[in-house]
Amino acid sequence: MIIDFHTHIFPDKIAGATIEKLSKASDSPAYTDGTKDGLKRSMEESGVDISVVLPVVTKPQQFSSINRYAREITPEEFCGGGEFLSFGGIHPDTENYKAEVDQIADMGLKGIKLHPDYQRVFIDDIRYMRIMDRAAERGLIVVAHAGVDVGLPEVVHCTPKRVEHVLRQIDGGILVMAHMGGWNCWEDVEKYLAGSRLYFDTAYSLGHMEDEQFIRLSQKHGVDKILFATDSPWDGQKEFLSRLREMNMKEDEKEAILGENARRILKL
Repeated sequence: MIIDFHTHIFPDKIAGATIEKLSKASDSPAYTDGTKDGLKRSMEESGVDISVVLPVVTKPQQFSSINRYAREITPEEFCGGGEFLSFGGIHPDTENYKAEVDQIADMGLKGIKLHPDYQRVFIDDIRYMRIMDRAAERGLIVVAHAGVDVGLPEVVHCTPKRVEHVLRQIDGGILVMAHMGGWNCWEDVEKYLAGSRLYFDTAYSLGHMEDEQFIRLSQKHGVDKILFATDSPWDGQKEFLSRLREMNMKEDEKEAILGENARRILKL
């Protein structure tokens, strides 16, 4: 089973405008049209079985509509390939974080996506840490954008040093730092985070970091805590699979990264 742990889609009525805006801001071409059908076609062409969709709540008022859509596209049971598994989203400025985390859990979603740059809050802010605490209590995975966001590069709200601070404050739960622990902050990821209990996903990282650095960081951190991810539509699923399969790594390490690690923490 191949699981892409980090993808994005948008409702059809806003997908075109959203992709155009984000592509221009990041100077990054899109590999799909940003729709559910577009990602589905990418999965069929590449052989990806499940795509984990990670919505971003950019203002508190979006909570209900975004999580309702997440529930709509996620099947109750997974029975084959070509399926979506959406996490929920929450904004740190919510008036009742416990109720909203509980609602996501009660909807049957498996996790929460946080984006410190788009939400303009540092990852070690108490507003995030209390969300992470509650998510751990409810058995939800937390995925956070980490490192530089090429569309919003001026302030990095989730640096490896700040994540290290989070780890000293939060005891339990499964925390995933996207982009191999921090996009374009990989030397500090090795210094502060390698070997910790965190999971890293590979989103928008293969091809942007040197292969030798990717292999070294993966093995130093633990291949059992690396999750295959593309950041589709901002990188291609077929292209990422090809890059990973060509890496100078053991076949069982590649298989773990491609799906077994994700399958374990998603309890599929």
